[in-house]
Formats: sequence, C-alpha cells, structure tokens
Amino acid sequence: MEQPVTFQDLKLNTPLYNALDDLGFINPTPIQEQAFNIVASGKDVVGIAQTGTGKTFAYMLPILRNLKFSKQDNPRVLILVPTRELVVQVVEEAEKLAKYINVRILGVYGGVNINTQKQAVAQGLDIIVATPGRLYDLAVSRVLQLKSIQKLVIDEVDVMLDLGFRHQLINIFDILPERRQNIMFSATMTEDVDNLITDFFIAPQRVSIAVSGTPLGNISQTKYSVPNFYTKLNLLVHLLKDSETYHKVLVFVAYKKMADRLFEALEERFRDDVCVIHSNKTQNYRLRSIEQFQEGEHRILVATDVMARGLDIDNISHVINFDTPIYPENYMHRIGRTGRAERKGKALLFHTEKENEAVERIESLMNMHIPEIPFPKDVTISTELIEEERPQIKERNNPLKRNHDEEVGPAFHEKKDKNKKVNLGGSYKREIAKKYKKPKTRGDKNYNKRKKRK
Repeated sequence: MEQPVTFQDLKLNTPLYNALDDLGFINPTPIQEQAFNIVASGKDVVGIAQTGTGKTFAYMLPILRNLKFSKQDNPRVLILVPTRELVVQVVEEAEKLAKYINVRILGVYGGVNINTQKQAVAQGLDIIVATPGRLYDLAVSRVLQLKSIQKLVIDEVDVMLDLGFRHQLINIFDILPERRQNIMFSATMTEDVDNLITDFFIAPQRVSIAVSGTPLGNISQTKYSVPNFYTKLNLLVHLLKDSETYHKVLVFVAYKKMADRLFEALEERFRDDVCVIHSNKTQNYRLRSIEQFQEGEHRILVATDVMARGLDIDNISHVINFDTPIYPENYMHRIGRTGRAERKGKALLFHTEKENEAVERIESLMNMHIPEIPFPKDVTISTELIEEERPQIKERNNPLKRNHDEEVGPAFHEKKDKNKKVNLGGSYKREIAKKYKKPKTRGDKNYNKRKKRK
C-alpha cells in the first residue's frame, strides 16, 4: 500500500516545518501537494480546486519557502482577493505559516481609513494582501510602490470577476512589473477566467484537482420542498430548536434584504444565538459577526453569497440553503463551508416550486440526485406571502398609469424667439470684421482697397 505524502516530502525549510508542527498539520491536501513544485519553480500557475481544499497554503508554502530576507520597503508579493473578510483570513493564515520567519505582512481593504493604511505601508512590508479597489487607490496615491512585485497571486478570481473587478484588475496589471510570476486560484473555470488567463498569463501550468461540480464526499446533502418564505422560516426554526445537532449553522440567503428579514425573524426566537453578515454591514460589524460565530458565541450565522467564498470557519455542522442559488456553482461554494479538513458535514436545501429549475441545474452539475426529505408534519405550512412572492396586480383603468403602447409626443408649445436662434459659431468675430472691415487674409493690407475699387 502506497504511503500518503507528508509535508516532509515537499522539501520545506525548518521554520515552515516548525509552524506546521504547531498547527498539527502532517499531510498536504492534493492541491497543496501538486501545486508546490510548480509555484516554487517560478512559472505562471492556474490552480482549479474546490473551495475548502487548502488553496491558501498551496501558494503560501512555496512563496514563503523561497522569500529571502530583505530590508527594502516595497512589497515583493501581492495577493489579491475579492472581499475584506478574505483579506483578514489570508493574512491570518500567512502569519501562522510565517511564525518563525522574519517577514512583514499587511492586509489592506476598503471601508476603513486609508490614511492609517498609508502609514502602515510607509513602514515597509514584504507581502501585501488586498482587495483590488483599495490597492489601486494606494498605488495611485504613490504611497504604495509596486515596482518590486515579483509574484502576483489572484485568489478566488472567479468571484472577483463576478463582482465586477475586471477593469480594476487590468488597471493593476498595467502598473505591475512585466517580469513577474502570476499565480491564480479559482474554484470554477468560467469563460471570463479563461479570457483573463489568455490575455495576461505566459504559458501557465494548470493544476486541476476536482471538477467544480463534483460533490464533496464527506458532505451529506438533503432537500425539502417548501411553498414559501414563512413556511421556510417555520421549518428552519423547527430544525434549529435541536441545538445539540445544529450546534454551528451557516444559513445562506439570496440577497441582503432577505438576510436582514430572516435575521430579524430568527432574533425573536434565538436572540443570543444568531448573527448576520452581508456587504451593507460595516467592516467592524462583519468581522465581529464572523469572530462571534467562529468562537461559538453565536451558533447561527445568516449570510449572502458574497460571503460564501473563502470563509474558513471550523466545525460548521450544517449549511442550510434557505434560498436556492440561481447559479449551481454557488451551491458548491456554499456547502463547501462545512465538511472542511476531512470532517463530516451536512447540507440542507430549501426550495419552492419557482426554484425547481435551479435545483435541476445543481443536480445536473453534480451529476447526482439530492435526496428529498418528507416535510415534517408538526411544522405549520403558512399561507402568508412576502412582497416578492405576491402576484403582481395589474390596474387596467388607472388614469395615472400610462400604457406601454402610449408614446410620449413632442412638446405642444412653440419655442420662444430667443430659443429659435441657431448658433453659427464665431458670430462676434464676424460682426467685428464687418464693422471694421478687417482683411480676410492676415497681412494683406490692400485687400479692402481692392474691394472698394470694384
């Protein structure tokens, strides 16, 4: 029987081995094992691996292994991530690995005072982890010099493109040194991602560990057919009452308004047990919610899809999809929050009749059928509908509403005389020339005399 690969086989250095020993890590994940030598070689790399497979360590280990000590102020490694939470998380992971290495790491992101970050940058650093917007602001201000960047890492690049960061990424590429190593990690290979690779990468080596739709084997998946929001809420409350089984639950919803609505409803029943996170919350609020959920102060976290990626929170017992995601890849990223580090996890999917098509797309992507659980008899089925679920009432004879086929006609009044004037351009010069009879040709003093003779 073949022996499993250990970190000792990766030819790391003593400081990294000591850090890994402190963390209790012995065996690298497949992406860490396969990406190490390619990243260490200095070639451009594209890594495709599911969320929760240890991508952060996959690029940090070889980078830290080869990063020599330097006193220079300008950073040599740039890591771009899509969200503020990921900046904080990547910095924490990097600092764990660099515990016994003299390396300066800084994370910067929007939503906080840029002057404080400018002061931190001015003190000198080796590795900068940033969101694209704030990095570009710092670079344009000339406080952050990118001329020494040797390695560019773009993590969760598909999310970055989904969030509309393509133009900012291209602007950043333009101000980076041409001679650099490009390292990109993504959970899915989309057309946008492929175009980015074609435009900016030089003969990249590809490392693909799993197809994006392959379900994680250690996550059991089930689904419930539920008619509407309030019935979903009743079912969720029914499940969450079992606090021993559902001891750390991540609940995903479709959008921010839904997140606030569900949070308020759950807070009435589980006041000290629930918190919420989405992009409209302040940075401190978001970080505090994650920390309280991580530490076990709250056992229920309500989140939107933007927060699904890269959140590395230990021991999540259940991921509940309160809303079925439109894009099947998002379902994979959501359920990837549980069952991490080879632990067992459970994923539940609530779907209405309108969401059946989305469920079919998810099952088609995974090439498997999610087992359906009968709806519990002791859960009340509500007939009340929220605003988005109510049928739209069309008012036929409302005089204040214009029909779509009624075109807006031209203005009924005549223009005033002053508005009828046509701007011929240069009228002042023409009037002056007419009055003083200035020659048309510069320097031709006899022009007017010749005109008089005629």
